[in-house]
Amino acid sequence: MHLNRRNTDKYLPLTFYLGGGIILLILAIIFRPFTIVNAGERGVVMQFGKVQNRILDEGIHLIMPMITSVKTINVRVAQNSFKADAASRDLQKVTTEVAVNWHVDPTRVNKVYQQVGDEQQIITGIMTPAVSEVLKAATAKKTAEEIITKRNDLKEEIDQHLKQRLAAYGVIVDDVSLVDFAFSPEFSKAIESKQIAEQEAKQAEFIAKRATQEAQAEINRAKGQAEAQRLQRLTLTPELLQKQAIEKWDGRFPMVMGGNSSLPLININPNSFDSQKQDGQ
Repeated sequence: MHLNRRNTDKYLPLTFYLGGGIILLILAIIFRPFTIVNAGERGVVMQFGKVQNRILDEGIHLIMPMITSVKTINVRVAQNSFKADAASRDLQKVTTEVAVNWHVDPTRVNKVYQQVGDEQQIITGIMTPAVSEVLKAATAKKTAEEIITKRNDLKEEIDQHLKQRLAAYGVIVDDVSLVDFAFSPEFSKAIESKQIAEQEAKQAEFIAKRATQEAQAEINRAKGQAEAQRLQRLTLTPELLQKQAIEKWDGRFPMVMGGNSSLPLININPNSFDSQKQDGQ
């Protein structure tokens, strides 16, 4: 009996420590005396709901349960699309769609959260009205045709003004892309007709230019043939004709006899050509 009591007393501390550990684990799970900030995030520290000046980086951090809370804010680059209706300088209705790449300034997440809110509140409360206003101001400076032909200039202007406007709120604009323009059906039809007319004019110009080139080529060929014939006449002498006739003769005499029963012979005497030339002169 005495031995059993001794063994029981021996295991009491172990049971006490084990039970205490379980209780502490349960309390840690309930009250969470730590917080984890994931990659691409920053933690906004609040004590009794008041935003503090310090910002938590990625990793695990100890906090005071029930006193301190942490709101994580995504600081990765995000993309959102916006549409806005505006009027061009020539009073044409233009619907512009832009894609904005942006992120929250990691060094100012506490101020952004304090003044604006989380990511969704940033989009709806700050970015949407800012994009709409910047688009309207930039579009009003250009005609509808310039919006199409000077797309890069419009993009740069929107990019610059949007960066300046959102930087005051701790939102960094990385890039702005002009996704699409939409005009009224009447203006779109007018643009299409103009493009068709321009293409037809270019086609007609091409055909006329090709016809002119072909006519000039014919003239050049005719001049070349005339020059070749002139040169040939200058170089065509009686001796050359006699030589060509001999080269072409196949060695056979004609089967039909002349009236005087004589065979026609080829005159190969050069003197005869000289006399013919003198007679001709």
